[in-house]
Formats: sequence, C-alpha cells, structure tokens
Amino acid sequence: MSTDDTEHDSDCSIVLSEVYLYLDLECSEERRSLIQKHLDECTGCLREFGIEHEVKALVGRCCGDERAPAELRDRLRLKLGQLESQTESREFLL
Repeated sequence: MSTDDTEHDSDCSIVLSEVYLYLDLECSEERRSLIQKHLDECTGCLREFGIEHEVKALVGRCCGDERAPAELRDRLRLKLGQLESQTESREFLL
C-alpha cells in the first residue's frame, strides 16, 4: 500500500465516522463541503454513504412518529455538540 493509499484510507475513515453528522445537518457548512467533495471523488465512501442514508430513511419511516423524552434529546444535543467540536478540531485530510 502506498503512502497515498494510507492517507486516502484515513480520509475515508474520518468521512465515514462523520456521515450521520452530515446526513443530519449537524456539522458546519465548511465541513459539509469537505465531506461532499470526498463523497464526490470516492466511490467506496459514496456507496457506504448510500447505505447509511437508506438506513436513516428506513428508521425514519418505521419510527417517525415516536419522540424521545425531552431530557434525552437535551443530553443528545449536548453530546453531539461536543462531538462536533472534537471533529472540527481534528485535521481533515482531503
């Protein structure tokens, strides 16, 4: 595996770890642009993104009418905010 392949694999793992933030519009516009650019150029990640997108759509159809308790939603928002801060502080290699 060449150095370029190693760097690309690293990029893929970062993009795939953030795919739900991307799908849920929970990341900055700058981050969304970087992820979209990677998805446009990487068929492997685009395929994984498609699978995740379908899973999210299926869950939405099956559980769309259910609402989480307010306390749980608040805790999740706090945790997602922390995760977004962590991921945006990481260097994103594209």
